[in-house]
Amino acid sequence: MESFCLLAGRLEEMPRHVVGKRTITIGSKRVKIAENVSDIRLPLACIVFALLLSGCATFPDWLAASGASREQVQEKRDTGRIEGIQLVDVNDTLARKLAESRKLGQFADMFPSAGNNNYLIGPGDIVEVSVWEAPPAMLFGTVVLDPKAGPTTTSVVTFPQQMVTADGMINMPFAGRVSVTGRTTLEIETDIVKRLRGKANQPQVLVRVIKNNTSNVTVVGEVSSSTLMPLTPKGERLLDALAAAGGVKQPVNRMALQLSREGRTGTMALDSIVRDPKQNVLLKPGDVVTALHQPQSFSVLGATGKNEEIPFEAQGISLAQALARSGGLNDSRADARGVFVFRFEDAKLVDLEGSSAKAVDGKVPVVYQVDLRDPASFFVTQNFPVQNHDVIYVSNAPAVEFQKFLRLVLSVALPTVGVTNLLD
Repeated sequence: MESFCLLAGRLEEMPRHVVGKRTITIGSKRVKIAENVSDIRLPLACIVFALLLSGCATFPDWLAASGASREQVQEKRDTGRIEGIQLVDVNDTLARKLAESRKLGQFADMFPSAGNNNYLIGPGDIVEVSVWEAPPAMLFGTVVLDPKAGPTTTSVVTFPQQMVTADGMINMPFAGRVSVTGRTTLEIETDIVKRLRGKANQPQVLVRVIKNNTSNVTVVGEVSSSTLMPLTPKGERLLDALAAAGGVKQPVNRMALQLSREGRTGTMALDSIVRDPKQNVLLKPGDVVTALHQPQSFSVLGATGKNEEIPFEAQGISLAQALARSGGLNDSRADARGVFVFRFEDAKLVDLEGSSAKAVDGKVPVVYQVDLRDPASFFVTQNFPVQNHDVIYVSNAPAVEFQKFLRLVLSVALPTVGVTNLLD
């Protein structure tokens, strides 16, 4: 009702190019409708007064605003629906702060690797040890009867396969119990050679893993087939595990990989890992790789090219990209000063001092405001990150609501005249 009264009051201030026409076109003829400007303002004012007397109950629903105006969003209200809504102007400092908070950790920084061989032996693995001894063999030499060549001496002995015990040990003749848990085959071979020096003649040792029961990586999530991938001395990497599971079932740009290791967990967009080889880190025994489908989306409403829910990539997009994907601002309707982002924000990122906002589950309702009439705002929107389930709203310009009201008045006052022609 208040906005209607305001529009009615402004009727006497209608520009001359709207109310100053004395003739209008009906078909191919020009028809005289008023001798001067006041002649048309008077009947229009009477119609406005009559509509006001009729009350808001009979006011047409289609004339009501299609959404909140910029002033209505900025106005603080106590509706009881949501308490403590914060209105925040977006500047470069805030945009960078939010972007930093949304930035995911880099796998290369979170899970550094000192070498290329992450294959370590553990309890339950089955290993085989072979020993070569230079002639004349003093400890491990054996005599073989060859019908043609007679007795010959061989300097290699392969011991029976054995499983690593629960305490991480294997038994080696003349070397005793050897600790192998958490060690590579090369480290075990070096240790056995040291133990045999002085007992065998220039011994050489080879350790083979017959069955790997402990050095595995678990791959689960949105993959073709969850799998337990055994590690080898080659040194498998993150994307190797994904390939072993048959790849992902969703588009790459909608996927993220989560790596869990020794109580630490990190997440990165899959396409970021593919583009940056440094993030394709070496895997270690016990790692868990989870492929996550992230169907993120935002909703755009108001005076934009289209109103709908729009999906975006796992690595995220900026507000500038979001506005572009929604068709940009509607030139004939949008108020460039009234671009708003509605979000339940992390309370740690919002200054709640002196406000009535109360965090619920660590979240507070926040409305971010951007004034696109300021050219600097276009740089700010490139740093402002859009979050999953954000609602982007662009308010109508004040002149749009007045034009709708004026069309109604003219359609009542001059039902046989094309309103568009009159406004033109």
